[in-house]
Amino acid sequence: MADLDKATKQIFNTDSRSLAPGAVGSQLALMSVISIVTILFFNVLRPKNKIIYEPKVKYHVGNKPPPRISDSLCGWLPPLIHTKEPELVDKIGLDAVTFLRFLRLMRWLFTAVAALTCIGLIPVNVVYNLRHVESKDRDKLSMLTIRDVHDRWLFFHVVATYLVTFTIIGFVYIHWREMVRLRHAWFRSPEYLQSFYARTLAVLHVPKKNQSDEGIKAIFESVKVPYPTTSVHVGRKVGRLPELIEYHNETVRELEQVLVKYLKGGRIGKKRPTIRTGGCCGIGGTQRDAIEFYTAKLKRTEGAIEDYRAQIDTRKAENYGFASMAAVPYAHIVAHILRGKHPKGTDITLAPNPKDIIWENMNKSDGEIARKKAMGFLWLALVCFFNTVPLLIISALANLTSLTTYVGFLDEWRTTSGTTFAIVSGVLPPAVSALFGFFLPVIMRWLSQYMGALTHSRLDRAVIARYFAFLVISQLVIFTLIGVLFNIVKEIVRQVGKKSFAEIMSSSSLSTLPDKINRTYIDQAPYWLTFFPLRGFLAIFDLAQIVNLIWISFKTHVFGRTPRDIREWTQPPEFQYAVYYSNILFMGCVGMVFAPIAPLVPLAAAVVFWISSWVYKYQLMFVFVSKVETGGRLWNVVINRLLASGVLMQLLMILTIGLQYEFKSLQWLSSCPPILFLLAFKIYINRTFDRTFRYYHPTEDELRLAKVHSERADHKGNRLEKRFGHPALHTDLFTPMLHAKMMPLLGEVYNGKIGKDEAALGEYGGQKMETQVVEGIKIAAIDQRDLEYDPALYQRDRGELDWDTKSVSSFNVLNDGGSHLQASKSMYYASTNGSEPKLGGVSNYDRYLAQGPNHGGFDSQDIELSRIPTDHQPLLPPNHTAVYPQGGASRSSFYASDASLASPPTMYQEGPGLREAPIRRTTGMTVDARSQAPSYTSLADAPGYFDNHQQPPFRTGTPSQMQPHQYYQQQSSVDPRTQTPPPGHRTQPSSSLSHQQHPSYSQTQQQQQPSHQRQQSNMNMAGRGAFRGGY
Repeated sequence: MADLDKATKQIFNTDSRSLAPGAVGSQLALMSVISIVTILFFNVLRPKNKIIYEPKVKYHVGNKPPPRISDSLCGWLPPLIHTKEPELVDKIGLDAVTFLRFLRLMRWLFTAVAALTCIGLIPVNVVYNLRHVESKDRDKLSMLTIRDVHDRWLFFHVVATYLVTFTIIGFVYIHWREMVRLRHAWFRSPEYLQSFYARTLAVLHVPKKNQSDEGIKAIFESVKVPYPTTSVHVGRKVGRLPELIEYHNETVRELEQVLVKYLKGGRIGKKRPTIRTGGCCGIGGTQRDAIEFYTAKLKRTEGAIEDYRAQIDTRKAENYGFASMAAVPYAHIVAHILRGKHPKGTDITLAPNPKDIIWENMNKSDGEIARKKAMGFLWLALVCFFNTVPLLIISALANLTSLTTYVGFLDEWRTTSGTTFAIVSGVLPPAVSALFGFFLPVIMRWLSQYMGALTHSRLDRAVIARYFAFLVISQLVIFTLIGVLFNIVKEIVRQVGKKSFAEIMSSSSLSTLPDKINRTYIDQAPYWLTFFPLRGFLAIFDLAQIVNLIWISFKTHVFGRTPRDIREWTQPPEFQYAVYYSNILFMGCVGMVFAPIAPLVPLAAAVVFWISSWVYKYQLMFVFVSKVETGGRLWNVVINRLLASGVLMQLLMILTIGLQYEFKSLQWLSSCPPILFLLAFKIYINRTFDRTFRYYHPTEDELRLAKVHSERADHKGNRLEKRFGHPALHTDLFTPMLHAKMMPLLGEVYNGKIGKDEAALGEYGGQKMETQVVEGIKIAAIDQRDLEYDPALYQRDRGELDWDTKSVSSFNVLNDGGSHLQASKSMYYASTNGSEPKLGGVSNYDRYLAQGPNHGGFDSQDIELSRIPTDHQPLLPPNHTAVYPQGGASRSSFYASDASLASPPTMYQEGPGLREAPIRRTTGMTVDARSQAPSYTSLADAPGYFDNHQQPPFRTGTPSQMQPHQYYQQQSSVDPRTQTPPPGHRTQPSSSLSHQQHPSYSQTQQQQQPSHQRQQSNMNMAGRGAFRGGY
């Protein structure tokens, strides 16, 4: 028993720290050296591998290339230094700028916190240890912590928590205010205002009786929102078609990989590839020829998809739909009015970008989502439980010194080579932690999608919330509890054999347990000092992308790369915001929690945040892109977690003070007020910033000048159905692609007749490629020059505007009256300089407008992707001027009759230097002659928005004679969207267009207007019509 007691003393003696100071120093030195070497590798490899290190130089959206970057050794640093936030917003998007701004917040916040705690608390801790703690009971690291500090000296740390709390509040307020400003600017940006999804509303959980276009329209009419919808669309059932398409495309990938590997180097391989089917883990099953197997499989899947598409009942509706509004501000106003309300059991919100939607979750019922959420949280709990296994391993590795008693070679190793033992004990724990943490985000994302997330951006928010909570619970709370259990076991083991179990449990020796608990989590601070150097190295390792470079090189030389692989690898990868945000938040949480306890931890966190700021600024400028731009929507999610970290810091401080006094006094209450400060601040920012952050709140002038789209234009091209229809209904199937130099070998691969044909490849924007037909399967030949992704095609596919019309210019031509343009105007739309049209001139363009993009025998991309500068389009005679507004009102009333189209008023007939364009009429509101948009004399004139949204802000007639609510009551029985001019009625020019029901007002105004002013107003109106038709 004496031997057991001796062993336990050796295991749990006070000199056996969680990590020796030497281990922390060795980890810091090792990670610093490796990081410097990695940066040198990056500087050497970057100029020769631009497709990996600078893909956005070639692939960028629109005219937004990244800043010029030199090929010199440190040529990548000047762009990082000189490129500021306003330019970054334009070039990389607000989501990326939000991430960089959050990093800026974290680096300056923790710089301030580290300066505050290191300057204010480390001298206090050192002086107390030198005065009151014996040298044998302390080491260099413990002297810098709060572990051995007692009595009134603890109130220095309490004051520090107050100062840290006020620092958090100050920094968060400043950056929140700036983010609201950036968000407002994004709402008013041309990219957002011209996007179709920005003026669309999503309607979820539609009841059975309303699952039709008419039913969705009835829902909006029932709530009497101030602005009517221009078009509605209910989702259609697609059954298993998406699964079949994914199965087909994966089969194409497998066939391509087998063929490229077999025909590598332009020569047939010595042995045909085989595949084993029906077995398990490579055991059993039947071995078959892989090429024949995938060819037959592909043929079957293509036939199945064709049959399924022919038989699918697209008339059967889903429980969701979409509705477009006439303008972006109208959509936001209606969404704000209906927030929290559920008309007829539905949820009406702003529609996400269609590329952001997870379509398989859109039709889930409330019961199914609740069931999947319950199962998801159960799986999450199981993952947390099983994660304790790697935590035990990490804890054991962090206590290698304690294991030397039972593991002989560890004791011998520590005796013979203490330096290497210290290095390994410092490196292994955080390395194992990072290895196990690599797979957790993937699991979290899968679980969150399984639990019913509707969009990828909402999925990111869910992953951040759950992954952050998981990291805090597992690696902070449970990791600390494991250390506490170690101490409890230590006390029990020491007295085994000396006392009975009852005596041990009631022994006075356990009275020191609170102090042991306190020392346990404080002694874990050195472990986190080894954690942060590793995180800093991993950030630099991300910059070098060595793994990606090695993997691509290995796969190219060993297996070969298919044309599809090259196309996908050459375009910029997507940035995983959820993973990076979660890791940064966790590092911030650790630094914040240990700030008043171990001041070196926030200092280490500050260093890592400074490194990460520079690394990820380069990555987002030159390498990564956002999957879908959400305008910085993740900001409030991460700020909430940062404030929660401040609360955790206060709770740990309360526990520390309470354990020091064993909760026998009320001293611990002094640490409570900062929690109330943070909660009050959270309520304040919710009330001040949250509403303006989520919605676009237009001013009076913005409402007046808003770009207003007509109901006819939205209906004519079925734009809503095309934009928000399920992708499976119109997506192109993959066509097998092979390197052109390998195509002559297909005759030897397939025994039989091989035909030749051409196929339009969706992967190349519908471009026709030479193909060979093998057993009913078309295989396209891809030349070397066509292997990389076409930058023009990338810009089209990545564009945030209406991709169903391919460009803003073609959108305006095709949907805003393009079909009524006469042939003489085609030269302006079909040319890039306003004088010489491309593609054979006017005839091709007019044929394109009449027959559509798939007819006419010409390449539609040259028309759809051509730039249409408005500055070369003559709008007015040289002696006239006009004000070009941002938008105008609907012209549905003008197009209501054929007569109005057959015989336009004289002032709209085309003259020298003036293009004809249809006038845009309003319905239900007065339109100012200078702006051609709804006009209000004050915000009070729009009660539907500013007065609890009870009445719509429509206005007509003389403002002094008719109030908005009076007009609304008068027009309530008339559908403004179906109003038509009375027979023989002729539109009169006026400074203010009025409705047919009130002709007297406009006639009176015209009579009071001088003739030369009427002529000027007529020409201005024609100019605005021409401008609106071709913008």
